[in-house]
Amino acid sequence: MPLRNDRPFPKRARLKSFGYNGTYAYFVTILTKDTNCFFKEYQIVEPVIGFLKESAKKEQFAIEAFCFMSDHLHLLLIGLSDSADLRSMIKLFKQKSGYWFKQSNHSNLWHLSYYDHVLRKDEAIKEIVLYILNNPVRTGIVSEYKEYPFSGSFTMDVTSL
Repeated sequence: MPLRNDRPFPKRARLKSFGYNGTYAYFVTILTKDTNCFFKEYQIVEPVIGFLKESAKKEQFAIEAFCFMSDHLHLLLIGLSDSADLRSMIKLFKQKSGYWFKQSNHSNLWHLSYYDHVLRKDEAIKEIVLYILNNPVRTGIVSEYKEYPFSGSFTMDVTSL
């Protein structure tokens, strides 16, 4: 089991009593396989963003925020209908992007599972968006999130946050 900040990152950490369907908001983190640093160049990140958009549209999710760090991806997703299914969306995204990556790079892209946090009604979306966008700032890659090329939102203008 990979370690993240000296804590185990579980293979499958889904809540047993929650269906992951509907108009909920989710903060999702997906690790690369063996925490390899794959997301450093446009020719890798751009196609994966395309698969992300395609999967979100098909599975009825809005992508409120995304940030591709070198070895992981942070997402804030919101279901747009009662039939939106987070598990199906992530599965489709990882399958499509993973297949493309394997064909192009002869390596697996993703860790087996992912981490999710179902946002409660009192958790502010804007704060989570800023947390996600500021990941490269916290790690010292850029001085402000607007400088980082591999993050953003498909639903809001993040330059004014």
